[in-house]
Amino acid sequence: MKAIRVVRPGFQTTVQDLGRFGHAHEGVSASGAADALALRAANLLVGNAENAAALEMTLVGGAFAFDAAAVVALTGSDFNAGMPLWRAVEVQAGDVVRCGASNSGARCYLAVRGGIDMPLVLGSRSAHLLTGLGPKALEAGDVLPIGDAAVRRARREAARPPEFSRGPLRVTAGPQADWFSDELYRAPYQVTEESNRMGLRLRGPAIPGPAGHMLTEGVSLGAVQIPPGGQPIILFVEHQTTGGYPKPANVISADLSRIGQLRPRDEVRFERVTVDDALTLLRAQEEWLYRLI
Repeated sequence: MKAIRVVRPGFQTTVQDLGRFGHAHEGVSASGAADALALRAANLLVGNAENAAALEMTLVGGAFAFDAAAVVALTGSDFNAGMPLWRAVEVQAGDVVRCGASNSGARCYLAVRGGIDMPLVLGSRSAHLLTGLGPKALEAGDVLPIGDAAVRRARREAARPPEFSRGPLRVTAGPQADWFSDELYRAPYQVTEESNRMGLRLRGPAIPGPAGHMLTEGVSLGAVQIPPGGQPIILFVEHQTTGGYPKPANVISADLSRIGQLRPRDEVRFERVTVDDALTLLRAQEEWLYRLI
C-alpha cells in the first residue's frame, strides 16, 4: 500500500476531512478542517471526493516523504513549500514535500490523490484534539497510508486562489441579538494567543452584557458569544455543543473558512448582512469551488 512518512510534523499538523456530523446531542462537535474551502479545493484538484482526508498544517508546516509516485496539491496559506499552490503536482517515490512557516494566514492543506486512509471514528477521519477522537496530531516517524478516494482525473490547470478573504467578517443576527446594541460593529478586535480550534478569543472594547443569566442552549459553528468580561469569542470547529453565554451574531457560512486563516494579533471587524446576502455569498463561493472539477 502506498504511504506517506512524516519526516518533520511541523506545529499541530493533523489529519482532517470535513468532520463528523450528527453527534452534537452526544456532546461531540463536528471538528473537521479549519478552512474547509481550502481542503475541498485541494481534494478536487487531485481528483478526490471533496471529503477525503488530507493534512492540515498550522502556522509551521512539516516534511513528508512519499514511498511511491503520487499526485498532491497544496492549498490555503503560503507555507514556503518550494512547490506551487493551488495546482495538482506529481511527486516521485522518495520525494519529500517540505513546508516552512506561513507567510500569511494560519493553515495550509496537503491533499494526496486517494486521500489519507485513517480509521473512521463516528464517520470521520478528522482529529478532534480537545476530545482525543480520531487520529492524534502527527509526530515524526508516523506512517500515513494513502487510500482510494479518487473519483475523477486530477485537474491539469492551476486554480486561482479564492478572493473571499478581504474586509470584515460578515455576520447575521444571533439568537440574542436584540439583547445588545451595535457595540460589536463599532471597533476592530484582535485575535489573542489563547485562540485555538475550539474558539477564537478576541481583545478589544468590552461589550456590555445583559443583566442576569440565560439558560444553557445549543450553540453553532461561527457563533459570536459574549462572556461576562465582554470580550467576544468566535466558536470554531471544535466548539462545545452547548453554552450559556448570549450570542449577538453568527459568522456566515461563506466566511467560516476565513476564521480558519486568522492568526494571533490579526485584526477582526464585523459587518451585519441579511440572510439573503449570506446565501448569495455562499452561492458565489460554491460556484468558484465547482469550477475546479
